[in-house]
Amino acid sequence: MKDFQKVSPLRILEKSARFGLGRGNLGVLMARAGVGKTACLIHIALDKLFQKEKLIHVSLVDIPEKVTSYYNVIFYDLVKALGWKSEEEIKMFMDRNRMILAYLNQSFRIPRLRQNIQNLVEKIDFIPETLIVDGLDFANAGPDTLRGFKEIAQEFQVEIWFSALSDPVRTEVNERGIPHPCAHVDQYLSIIVQLSSTPSTTSLRLLKDHDTPVQPDSSVSLDPNTFLVIP
Repeated sequence: MKDFQKVSPLRILEKSARFGLGRGNLGVLMARAGVGKTACLIHIALDKLFQKEKLIHVSLVDIPEKVTSYYNVIFYDLVKALGWKSEEEIKMFMDRNRMILAYLNQSFRIPRLRQNIQNLVEKIDFIPETLIVDGLDFANAGPDTLRGFKEIAQEFQVEIWFSALSDPVRTEVNERGIPHPCAHVDQYLSIIVQLSSTPSTTSLRLLKDHDTPVQPDSSVSLDPNTFLVIP
C-alpha cells in the first residue's frame, strides 16, 4: 500500500509547511460540480485507512450503502491501476477500520454527531483519527456550524476533511484570497485545497496552509481518470 501513498492526492500536503492537516484541525477540498471532488475525497480517506488509521465517513447526502459503493468502485480502480495482489485482504482491512454515519433529509446536528462518535468510542472501542464529511453546504453553513466541527476535532483529537461545492460564477475572494463558498468561514479551516480541471489538465492547488503563506508552486497534477498524482 506504500505505492498508493506515492501517488495519493494527499501528496499536495508535501507542499505544506507542516506536511499535513493535523489532529484538531479542519481541512476542505473545494471543486465545482462534476470535477470529481467525491472521488478525490475518498482517495484522501483511503490514504488514511491504508496508514492503519480508523476513520468515520459522515455523509449528509447519501445512504451508507451508496457511500460503500463509492469506496468499492474507487478501491477496485486502484487495484487495477496499481496492480495490487491479495486485494480482498486489503479491502477487509479497509472495511474494518471505517464507519459510515449518514444524516439525511437535513437531520444533521453537531450535538448528534458528537454523541454518535462518543457512542462508537465508549461502546465498541472505535477511536477515530480522521473524519470525512461529504455534503456540507458551505454556502449556507454559518460560523456556528464550523465552530462546532472545530470543537469536535479538538475534543476527539481527529482531523476533519470536508468537500465544498464551488460556483464558477462566483469569482470573488476575501482579503486572504479565499474564494466562495469558504471565504466567510476560512478562519476555522487550517488547510484549503482546490481541485480544478481543464481540457488538458486536472490539478490540486493549496489555497491555505495553516498560518503560513502558500508557496507559488503549491500544486500537483492528477490523472483525470484515476485522480492519482502524476509523478
